[in-house]
Amino acid sequence: MRRSWGDPLLVLYVTPNDGQPTRVGISVGRRVGKAVVRNKVKRRVREAVRLRHAELAAGNDLVFIARAPAAEADWSTLQAATERLLRKARLLPGGSHERTEHAMPMAPRPAPS
Repeated sequence: MRRSWGDPLLVLYVTPNDGQPTRVGISVGRRVGKAVVRNKVKRRVREAVRLRHAELAAGNDLVFIARAPAAEADWSTLQAATERLLRKARLLPGGSHERTEHAMPMAPRPAPS
């Protein structure tokens, strides 16, 4: 069952692959720009995924599709968008289902008297 998550810069499609190692594909269409711009976006997304590849949950095929605004995005913005999508898809630790390291622990409730 394929699922998808969107961001203003990228779309992420995730499909289970029966426990095989995680595979990543990146698609950048002509709407993003000419070949030089498309290759630049592809290299940046590839590097953002490479930096986090060891932490990715295994058993999925990932496809990133770049949207037109990705052509104007700088490296840090594109990297943040990639990580945000991986967390939304719960492929990285610290996704919406886990407590973040910045969250304050709840105080214990007092015992009823």
